[in-house]
Amino acid sequence: MLSSKTQTLSFNYKDHNISKKDLIQLYSSMLKPRMIEEKMLILLRQGKISKWFSGIGQEAISVGVTLALEEDEYILPMHRNLGVFTSRNIPLYRLFAQWQGKASGFTKGRDRSFHFGTQEFNIVGMISHLGPQLGAADGIALAHKLRKEKKVTAVFTGEGGTSEGDFHEALNIASVWDLPVLFCIENNGYGLSTPTSEQYRCTDLAERGAGYGMESHIIDGNNILEVYSKISEITTSIRNNPRPVLIEFKTFRMRGHEEASGTKYVPNELIEEWEEKDPIVNFENYLLEKKIIEENEIVAFKDKIQSEIDENLQLAFSENSIDSSSTNELDDVYEEFKYEEFKHSNENENIRFVDAVSQALHASLKRHDNLVLMGQDIADYGGVFKITEGFTNEFGKDRVRNTPICESAIVSTAMGLSINGMKAMVEMQFSDFVSSGFNPIVNYLAKVKYRWDQNADVVIRMPCGGSVGAGPFHSQTNEAWFTKVPGLKVVYPAFPYDAKGLLNTAFNDPNPVLFFEHKALYRSVRQDVPTEYYTLPFGKAATIREGSRLSIITYGAGVHWALEVLEDLNLENIELIDLRSLQPLDIESIYRSVKKTGKVIILTEDSLTGSFASEIAAQVSENCFESLDAPVMRVGSMETPIPFARNLEEMYLPKERFKAKLQDLIEY
Repeated sequence: MLSSKTQTLSFNYKDHNISKKDLIQLYSSMLKPRMIEEKMLILLRQGKISKWFSGIGQEAISVGVTLALEEDEYILPMHRNLGVFTSRNIPLYRLFAQWQGKASGFTKGRDRSFHFGTQEFNIVGMISHLGPQLGAADGIALAHKLRKEKKVTAVFTGEGGTSEGDFHEALNIASVWDLPVLFCIENNGYGLSTPTSEQYRCTDLAERGAGYGMESHIIDGNNILEVYSKISEITTSIRNNPRPVLIEFKTFRMRGHEEASGTKYVPNELIEEWEEKDPIVNFENYLLEKKIIEENEIVAFKDKIQSEIDENLQLAFSENSIDSSSTNELDDVYEEFKYEEFKHSNENENIRFVDAVSQALHASLKRHDNLVLMGQDIADYGGVFKITEGFTNEFGKDRVRNTPICESAIVSTAMGLSINGMKAMVEMQFSDFVSSGFNPIVNYLAKVKYRWDQNADVVIRMPCGGSVGAGPFHSQTNEAWFTKVPGLKVVYPAFPYDAKGLLNTAFNDPNPVLFFEHKALYRSVRQDVPTEYYTLPFGKAATIREGSRLSIITYGAGVHWALEVLEDLNLENIELIDLRSLQPLDIESIYRSVKKTGKVIILTEDSLTGSFASEIAAQVSENCFESLDAPVMRVGSMETPIPFARNLEEMYLPKERFKAKLQDLIEY
């Protein structure tokens, strides 16, 4: 147990004109997480919690920053920031229940420790990948700025996290867009066992601020008065003059990365040096020396906190283990979406696929005044496909935003916009580039609803596909990367009518939607499309041709290839199903067709190994076996990257192989 003792102070506590009441609050607010941690370490050894990341010795940072912020300003902490949660007065039994995986926690037992958020307390917890929360802070701050709210968003990372690309991307975005974000680096000496000397070469991490044109400061992270007073001053300034500020807090990690790792790699003299800088012991002695507090008051504080801990632990321990069902678990993967059908009149115009996408974007911007579009070159230039050309004249650059080349942080920024009550669209200039933003899509957007009941109201547009001679990095159709990730919706239209209606629905849906748009169809496919706003439901396939001879299941450009082959071969009585939506999938329409025809061929532009066609084939084989008169057949592209030369690309793509295999299936 922490105990006070008379000693020479390790800090020069300056008089910052902080009231006696606030000084005592700072002390008690640090004392509380320290005492909770000491109890948790005991419970960990007893096997009553599963893991613990200790913030002992770093309480001044969490407490000082939190108390310097307004209660409705968002904080994005890390796993050593217990003081953030306690300073926001979260009931302790809920924290304890969270760490035991019980229902009174914040994640229904689905995630652990500090991996959660709570809108009630304006806290957005971390994910283990660290970096995405920096971009999420950008998005939260952007929402405040667009609404002209004088608010600051504070986000934490460790010195190890500053080596991630997301750190660079997020700081660069915040700087370019003048976002009111307080970037807090807790430089605590070690990334797990790796000392700072092996993590970076600059003398101070604060030096990096200059590279972003960003104001930066170094603060003694163990001196609560310096932390609180300096952060109070900076946040007041940011509210009046929105801009990002980088703070490097010098501190030390007194215990292991997590308790199992220990601290054998840390020299004893270094630990002893930092023990003398304990933020609570030093501040306690300062308050005693200044007669701001008496010994008996300290005892009373500790008794009160200990009683609160014991009482709330009892509440958490007495709660039954969490109970759920497969229905409950599945229902929480997606935010509930009640599809609203908007019908159209018979007034049509003949437009291209690319025009249909543009019209849907335009209509959705008008319908949703909280929608922000983000992407490379999409503002005045209109994007590489000119889909948003002219949009800035009507909607302005606040809502149609050029981004730096930083897919990962922009996806995270979109997540932050959603957290702060807005809608976001991210255009991947080419779907191939989504690999640079893969982490926040599959680990943040996809999981956030299931983890702590926060939806990701984000549409990611994915111009994709071959047949345009664009080579290996501008031609992939990579829908299968995402169809297997619970929490994501994946839509892949083949016609202008579907593209417009489905994209309108995507912006109404509060879940993350990856919307694939085949580039080769942009200007080659025309159709009569309603001029009015309308929607189409996800998870409803379209029967392009009816038949009973066999079934063709496909989507995207595959639909047009199938139509061409059927015409070339003059084939009749063939059923052609356009899936339109891959997740959710209209599996019943597939089963119904296969059971009617007895034969099925699944066509995809993707290579077959691990493709979505393979998933459909597996489900058909498992559930329609008795109706089949032939093996389930699949056709896809070659198992190579996509080549550039036209003749090589034609050989790569599956159209000719599909023609041959279709004839084989007919004759089977």
